[in-house]
Amino acid sequence: MKISARNILKGKVIKVTDGAVNTEILLELSGGAKVVSIISKESAKKLGLKSGKKAYAIVKASNVMMAVD
Repeated sequence: MKISARNILKGKVIKVTDGAVNTEILLELSGGAKVVSIISKESAKKLGLKSGKKAYAIVKASNVMMAVD
């Protein structure tokens, strides 16, 4: 697989939660950090996402906002 995005995070799926339309995927990275993604149920099924499966979180954004209290 080749992709133009530079922020590719490899991890393991630790939780899959199906909703009415979308599926929430919780991915744990090697350092223990977790990333949550919400994708369509159809995409989750096509990718075969389930607990224990290795997957990538790919972040492609033109803006990243920062905030402080």
